[in-house]
Formats: sequence, structure tokens, C-alpha cells
Amino acid sequence: MPNLNRSLLAAGKLNVEASAASSLKPVRILQIGDGNFLRAFADWMIDMANGAGLCNGEVIVAQPLARGIADLMNAQDGLFTVLLRGVQNGVAVDSRRVVSCVKNTLNPYAQWDTMLETAQDPSLRFVISNTTEAGIAYVEEAFDAGQCPTNFPAKVTALLLKRFKALGGTAQSGLVFLPCELIEANGTKLRNYVLQFAEAWKLPADFIAWVKEHNVFCNTLVDRIVPGFPAAEAEELYAQLGYTDPLMVAAEPFLLWVIEGPAEIADELPLHKAGLDVVWTSDLQPYRTRKVRILNGAHTASSLAAFCSGLDTVKSMTEDPVVSKYLNKVMFEEIVPFVPLPDAERKAYAETIMERFANPHIRHELISIALNSVSKWQVRVLPTVKDFIAKHGKAPAGLSFSLAALLNFYHGKFVAGGEYEGTRQGQSYPIRDNADLLAILDAAWQDAGDINKVATTLLADVRLWGEDLTKLAGLAEQTSTSLARIKAVGVKAAMAEL
Repeated sequence: MPNLNRSLLAAGKLNVEASAASSLKPVRILQIGDGNFLRAFADWMIDMANGAGLCNGEVIVAQPLARGIADLMNAQDGLFTVLLRGVQNGVAVDSRRVVSCVKNTLNPYAQWDTMLETAQDPSLRFVISNTTEAGIAYVEEAFDAGQCPTNFPAKVTALLLKRFKALGGTAQSGLVFLPCELIEANGTKLRNYVLQFAEAWKLPADFIAWVKEHNVFCNTLVDRIVPGFPAAEAEELYAQLGYTDPLMVAAEPFLLWVIEGPAEIADELPLHKAGLDVVWTSDLQPYRTRKVRILNGAHTASSLAAFCSGLDTVKSMTEDPVVSKYLNKVMFEEIVPFVPLPDAERKAYAETIMERFANPHIRHELISIALNSVSKWQVRVLPTVKDFIAKHGKAPAGLSFSLAALLNFYHGKFVAGGEYEGTRQGQSYPIRDNADLLAILDAAWQDAGDINKVATTLLADVRLWGEDLTKLAGLAEQTSTSLARIKAVGVKAAMAEL
């Protein structure tokens, strides 16, 4: 069976959607990031817009790390298949598309000169990135014009310097940055670190002025669940498609890309005109609040309780009669009413989230959602708890239970190698979080015979939550009561009692 390549695509005999593959499009987009998410998100959208005759631009992909998939991408002529499967607005979706907008993939650590040539291309306009949440950070690094920097903002600074020198620092030569890293104010932070490197490297004042005045660093919010390569089905899918594709990536149909930036730039990358849910706005915050509180908040509020009750995936939560009832209670009675958007809009979004949770093609492991749950609960759930208390004068029962379930999940012990583990139904599971926080939790659980003391001690510890949670009306009492019931009868029975 042949591997996916452009000859197969040009023959027009593939049993998939595809836009016409042409080498005449200019390279308008540099993408720093070769992972599953960007390929099933940004590249898929660009390919859709190309196919609709709206975008007419190709992408050069650069590995963010020395190890990546450049060789594999180039062996397939930049092609890969995106599978979208699930339910959207009540309609089943099962689409397969060969994405053909990637012209070339680089390893900048081995091809830094080629990377610099790309930066000098006058046709280049956009830089899209996903270098993980840790990628947008300032890590001191010396400047060497002949070597690829390790740090992502340092790379951007070096690329911009080369472009500035090659194109004369004109207004038209400025770039638009669309970082997709999952941190707040991602564009603002990237810009700040680029300017910090420019100062540290003592780069010319006119270059710094050009960066500030003629390059746009947009804050963005991205949303699409991308499980990645469908390993369990790969051979069956290859037989159906008639070719092999180790770069195949599966994703859900839903997507959202909110970009906080000048409205006039939207027409330069008109993905929204291709019917895609891409929103250009002057204020991203309402969209971020909606996603963080409803999608992420519901995940965090339910996943640890569901996991400790014996479930393993988000989908299984929607199928379990007790957990699904709890999830619906928390979602529609305690979270949704406090999202600062019109009622119809926030309810419709929540219904979409519940539909996504139940997607049979997405295996979203609860234990993976559990990573760093202390900080997640603080960011995603605590603001809703405070809003609820402000209105009702007492803490919400469901979200208080979620905090009790979190404390129960973190009842573990340190084992050989320094790992921290909990126990579920006689089997150990990993508890992964900041080492200092794990030490605090472990110390409190040494007195497990006094549940009220454990709960009160931990809720009062500002190192965990940034504030003393015992000062929030009723939260400590409800959390302590729920934790005691969890220890007495088990998570699911205690959840049913709500």
C-alpha cells in the first residue's frame, strides 16, 4: 500500500476531501510547532480556506525542538490526513481531509540558514506557534547570528532581526503573530519577551522601534480537542483510504479560534469567511471566561470525583447515571449562571460542551485532566464559587464537593523515586503536581483520622489557593462534610447523596 504523497493527491483518486495542490501559492505563514494540535487546527483551517479560494497561502512548518517530525513530513510532501468525528449540533460528523497547505517542514537546529531565508521572504505575513505553555518564557541566552536559539522568544527575536535588516524595517515588512500556547495574554507575553531579548542583546534602537510599531502580537484563545494519531484503528483506516499515513490526526468537529487584534487584519487571513468559527475581537476576555469557567471548570469540577469513583474517561462520566447527574447539576445550576454573558449564549455553549464530552470518538483520560489540579481548581472553579457565595450567601454544594473530591484525590504517599501516588480500588495512580504543593498536601494527610482538621488546614493554606478559603462563607464546612462522607461511603455514594 503506498504512503500518502502528492502524486496520489494529484491523481484525484483518494477517497477523502482535498483542495487542489498547487505550488503557485506564496508562503504567507511560518508555523513554529509541528504537533498534532496545530496540524488539526490551524493547518486544517488554512487548507479549508485555500480550498474555498479565500486564503491562497502556503505554510512552512518549523520544529520547535531539535527532535520533531520534519523528516516524516517532508517524506509525505507535507501532506497528512485529518479525521473529524463526533456530533455537532445534534448531527453526526465523520469527515476525512488531506491537508495540503504545508510546503516544507524545517528543523531549524540543522537548517538555521533556511529558517532565516524564510524570515526574509516579503510574502511572509503571519507567524503561528504552539510551543507548549512553557514555550513563551524568558530564559537568558546569548545571541549567535549563526545558530538557532533554544528559547522560543529568542528565536522570534533573531528571525525579526534578520527580516528587519533584509527588508529595511518598513511598515509593510512587519509580521502578525498568532500564538496558540494555552496561557493568558500569550501574544502580549511573547512581545514582552522579544523586547527583553532585544534589550539584553543590545540590538539597535531602530529595530526595537520597528518591533513595537509595525509587528502585531495578538492574544488568542484556541479550542479543539485533538486526541492525535488513531493508533487502534490505523490499519483499518489505511485499508479504507487506500494509503498509509503515520501523520494522520484525529480531532473533534468543534473548533474555536478567538483572536484579539485589529479588525483589518482579519481580511488578510479570512478563515472566518470559509465558515470557520474564527472570531476577531477587540476584547478576548469574555470568550476566555466562558471557556475557562464552563469547559475547563466543568472538567476540573468533575474529573477527580469521577476518577476516584472508578471511571476513566470524560465520555464515561456522561454515561454514568450518578456522575452525569452531578455533572449536569454543577454545570447548569452552579457554573453557567455566573458566566458574564447573555443567558441564551452561555447555556448554548454549555450544551455544546456536554455534546463534546459525550463524543464516542474522543478518549479523554480523566487522569490526564488531573495534572496540576490544585492550580486548575484555583483558576477555573474558585471564581465561580466566589460569585455563587456573593449572590446566595453560602457556598455551592456541587463545587464544594468538587473541592472535597480534589483533597481526596490528593490523599497519597511518596514512593521510591520521589513519585507521589494515590490508591483507587486497590490500585495505585500517579498524582502529578508542583513538588512543594504535594509536600503540603502529604503533611496535612498525615493526620487522616481527623477529616475536619485535614480539610480546614488545607483550605486555610494560602500557598495552595493564593488565599485563605476558610474565609469564604460555608465553603470549609461543606467541603469538610463532603470529604467525611467520601471517606465513609465512597465518592459515588457521597455524590449521590447530593
